[in-house]
Amino acid sequence: MISLLMGGSFFSAAVHGQVKTVKGQADVNGRSTVTKQMTLNGKVTIIRQDRLEITIDQRLRTRVRLAAPGAEPLMTGFSASETLETKYYSARDFLLVRKDSQAIRDAAGAGRLYRFFGKDGAHQLEKVLSIRVYDSFPDLAIYRVAYVNHSGRVVMVKKWVNHGYDVLAPLLVPADSLPYFWSFQGSSHADRRDWIQKVRPGTEELNYMGMNASDYGGGIPLIDLWRRDAGIAIGYTGEVAGTVSLPIDYDRYGKSAAMHIEYAFPDAVAMAAGDTLRTAETFVAVHTKDCWATLRDYGRFMQTKGILPAAPEAAAFEPVWCAWGYERNFTLGQVLGTLGKVKELGIKWVGLDDGYQQKNGDWHTNTTHFPGGDVQMKAFVDSVHALGMKAVLWWAPLAADPGSQLLQKHPKMVLMRKDGSPGFITWWDAYYLSPTDSGVLADMRATVRLFLQDWGFDALKLDGQHMNACAPDYADGHGIDRPEESFEKMPLYFKALFETARAIKPEAVVEFCPCGDCMNFYHMPYTNQFVASDPVSSWQVRLKGKVYKALMPGTAYFGDHVELTDDKEDFASQLGIGAVPGTKFIFPATGIPSVDENFLSPEKEVRTAKYLSLYEKTRLSQGRYRGDLYDIGYDFPETHCIEKNGHTYYAFYAPVFSGTVELRGLRPDKTYRVTDYFNDVSLGSITGSQPRLTVKFSKFLLLEVE
Repeated sequence: MISLLMGGSFFSAAVHGQVKTVKGQADVNGRSTVTKQMTLNGKVTIIRQDRLEITIDQRLRTRVRLAAPGAEPLMTGFSASETLETKYYSARDFLLVRKDSQAIRDAAGAGRLYRFFGKDGAHQLEKVLSIRVYDSFPDLAIYRVAYVNHSGRVVMVKKWVNHGYDVLAPLLVPADSLPYFWSFQGSSHADRRDWIQKVRPGTEELNYMGMNASDYGGGIPLIDLWRRDAGIAIGYTGEVAGTVSLPIDYDRYGKSAAMHIEYAFPDAVAMAAGDTLRTAETFVAVHTKDCWATLRDYGRFMQTKGILPAAPEAAAFEPVWCAWGYERNFTLGQVLGTLGKVKELGIKWVGLDDGYQQKNGDWHTNTTHFPGGDVQMKAFVDSVHALGMKAVLWWAPLAADPGSQLLQKHPKMVLMRKDGSPGFITWWDAYYLSPTDSGVLADMRATVRLFLQDWGFDALKLDGQHMNACAPDYADGHGIDRPEESFEKMPLYFKALFETARAIKPEAVVEFCPCGDCMNFYHMPYTNQFVASDPVSSWQVRLKGKVYKALMPGTAYFGDHVELTDDKEDFASQLGIGAVPGTKFIFPATGIPSVDENFLSPEKEVRTAKYLSLYEKTRLSQGRYRGDLYDIGYDFPETHCIEKNGHTYYAFYAPVFSGTVELRGLRPDKTYRVTDYFNDVSLGSITGSQPRLTVKFSKFLLLEVE
């Protein structure tokens, strides 16, 4: 009898902690069609797939290399990269006893499967290392590892580890102003840190994909370390979200940064005699420049598993004004009084934010802001429509306040933690609703009908970091067999929400704003507007844009309120990255200091009007973002490029810059006109074979090349 772990179909009960028993051997996928390169070099086997080279030695240790001109080694020797940790020992050393390969064709295309069989004689464990490579993903390899217990004894397994690598720092120590590595780290934290960040000696991060705080968790299950010459990435490719960790640890006194993927079982799992334990499916990839190529290929590969972006919605690319500038204590008169200025500036969306509701969970209108009740809310939406604009409504799904009517009627809707306490959302002082409970789902559908059908709103702004992930749910009656299924099935809640909204209004926009979280990758198919999501800097607006445009190109990316950027009006970062511009200005002033920070002064109005005009002229948010051309970490000045309607647009960012910039991606046989389109100044001509330009700017430079 063989037990399978971490396997199975979408939302299978065997995803994390349950052991199922089936007959047969450790299972592999594939059918023959294509030949790949596998060569013997002494006592090692080399798998070469375009620039990705994986070498496996006689002890099933591996070494990964980027086979590209100018790329220094990523690692020196071999590492025991795939291991199993039990209660009493770590299984790391396996003697290769046989290997085979076969051509395959599956949803990811044509490729080849390699299998390596090894034996740990000391502990009587067999290891089967399966590596798949595909023509369509030349710099990426997919791993699955199986361990078979031949010892005749029960083995208590604590965790498995894949892709344990020590990545060498640059051979030449960089200047003090540069990091040893740049990284993408896809976990979510309460400090709302950068997703792309420097890695220096002393850096240590677990990158746990579960809950890292009461209402912060989930993310993109991928990490990437890169130097100027080469990069390596590893990640999780399961069909459902998994609570894996992807640690990065750079010893302060070492010469390399350690990285791996692991899954630690909540409680040690019994692996009986004859049982097989399989790890989750994972990947390793190599690349040059920054993390763009890895994120792009990861998104493409996950599409072969059915995780597809939503169809682009034209209205999602139109500029947004939000009444949040007036904060929760807004008056309806203030909002209505601002609409004329909003329309005058050419903004198409009017957003009503937090404060209209009775309580979180009770989403009908309160009498403070809407003394006329729901009828007055509908009249408000009608007034927006009468001005030729569309209306979007803020909402915090899955949150319900203590004392709300919803919880008084349905107290068992709340997600319960292992210690018997209700799941709590600290940001809202509210309780988590179970995303799998049938009553919660029914209430969600009724709320969407209220907003879109009864009140007439055109879009929903889903808001709150708690939407990104949730803790395991230990309550009874929530439609799950294991507590971890609350986390794994949470995307289905947003799938149902998105489908309900689009059924009511086929052109509805559903914005997903997880408030500083690195957005849960498995939720991404169920929104047609990403958002910079409470950025703490202009840098975050730009880096988040690059990430989203790599993973799911074509989906609108909203730059959030410009007042959250550097200097509170950095429209240039929104424009240059290809983001939809947004603002929460107030007009006129109110006399309340915190509100009047957002006052649209005459000078700010002129600048805002100029940027919005440039946005409508170029609509770079609907162009092709060329993330492959520049390294967001090592290239200076920071550069972004977008192609649209035969023109190429470049955006450069630096506090101050004077020198030469390179306009990459042009055809070498063409001559181009260059215009500083923000200042409407011609900068002459260049050739694609010599695409360099001497410039001088502070903060930003926006160029159009034709």
